[in-house]
Amino acid sequence: MNRVVHPIEQESFRRLRARLDTSHFPPLTRAVVERVVHSAADLEYATDLVTDEDALVRAHAALHAGAPVVVDVEMVAAGITRRETVCRLRDAEPGPGLTRSAHAIRLAYEQVGPGALWVIGNAPTALEELLTLDASPALVIGLPVGFVGATESKAALRASGLPAVSNVSEKGGSAVAAAALNALLYHPTSEETL
Repeated sequence: MNRVVHPIEQESFRRLRARLDTSHFPPLTRAVVERVVHSAADLEYATDLVTDEDALVRAHAALHAGAPVVVDVEMVAAGITRRETVCRLRDAEPGPGLTRSAHAIRLAYEQVGPGALWVIGNAPTALEELLTLDASPALVIGLPVGFVGATESKAALRASGLPAVSNVSEKGGSAVAAAALNALLYHPTSEETL
């Protein structure tokens, strides 16, 4: 099912492309970069994001084949517009050495198992916890925001070798994490382009 794009969004992307040349990016990377830049009106994401086209291709296929989508907070879930998500934050409880966000990731993994797409836009401790699990993710969108632990958790994600979208700076957040996932949702599959 093709998505109907509102004229305001079309104009916004036209203006974005007038200010930022994204034509050198491969297709899915371009989609992610443009949607993240659009969500934050921040052109710096074009050089701050770290992506891998091959990982995005595999994640795109998994997503459109029905792989579960797990989010760290309801704000990320609210931004993902065409897919049900799993968020276990309401069920989670902090414990010794364990934040509520980290516990929510454990609960979500128990629910969905390996092969999910993980979208973390708020809590660095959620991303850190995911990296301790044997989650075999289809993709980790690790874009938590903040001055404490955010850059470190994203660097650990990149060092892990897991298929990922991350960024280098403290920037991030629910809107940009959801935007990165939406870029993959909105990008047509080969069947939709026929």
